[in-house]
Amino acid sequence: MLTYPMTTGRNFDEILRVLDSMQLTAKHKVATPVNWKPGDDVIIVPSVSDEDAKAMFPAGWKAAKPYLRVTRQPG
Repeated sequence: MLTYPMTTGRNFDEILRVLDSMQLTAKHKVATPVNWKPGDDVIIVPSVSDEDAKAMFPAGWKAAKPYLRVTRQPG
């Protein structure tokens, strides 16, 4: 939910970015980091096991931490 006072302008680029992120995350079990833009890398959600991630993301990922796996945005 985004709430703005009536006197504050809206940033439609941010609203579109949020919608793109929500659609992507609902379809591919990923999360988008702060300042993410379409085409940027995404995070594989922790609920996806490494075995399942191998099938879902065949190009692989970089694991910054065991719970933080970064991969290319799925198509």
